[in-house]
Amino acid sequence: MSRRRFAHPAPWLALLTLAVAGIAARSRALEPVIVLPPAVRDSLDSVWTRANLHWNEISDQNTLTQALGTGKPTQKEYLGCLIGDANADTFHVIGWVPARDMKRFQFAVTGSCDSIPGAIGTFHTHPYRADSAGHALKEPGLSAQDLMTFTSGTDRALLVVWDVDSIDVALRAADGRVVHPAQLVAR
Repeated sequence: MSRRRFAHPAPWLALLTLAVAGIAARSRALEPVIVLPPAVRDSLDSVWTRANLHWNEISDQNTLTQALGTGKPTQKEYLGCLIGDANADTFHVIGWVPARDMKRFQFAVTGSCDSIPGAIGTFHTHPYRADSAGHALKEPGLSAQDLMTFTSGTDRALLVVWDVDSIDVALRAADGRVVHPAQLVAR
């Protein structure tokens, strides 16, 4: 009985490594991505800034009062409709318009983008909250409620904005999967 030995297993290992890396890169390339021009990103930041001008005026209220919105409504969320197009799983945003029938609350917002021509999804702002020392608390991402609403809807894109460097994205792929966090490209 003879055994066959490979004199140099390194070429097989290198080939296997390349194949696995190629498959991984291809699957990443297939994930949805949203392209947001800097001018649009800056305009979203401007909406967030206006909506949060007086965040520090609620520092004397406890977190429950802030969360329930029963205190001073110094800041209100905003809902906008993202305008653009989608090519398979690449979304190109070219602008936005305010949602129709928008109702703004301190920690919630309602409205509709259903009949807006060219709408591919929505964005909304999240306000700062103040901690007991009066410092701003920034929410780190889309809330569970945001994701639940998005998952049960038909929009393909959802962005939440805090400021220019804090935008969280969920996208609905062409096959129906919800991808969060999704990739945002500013260009």
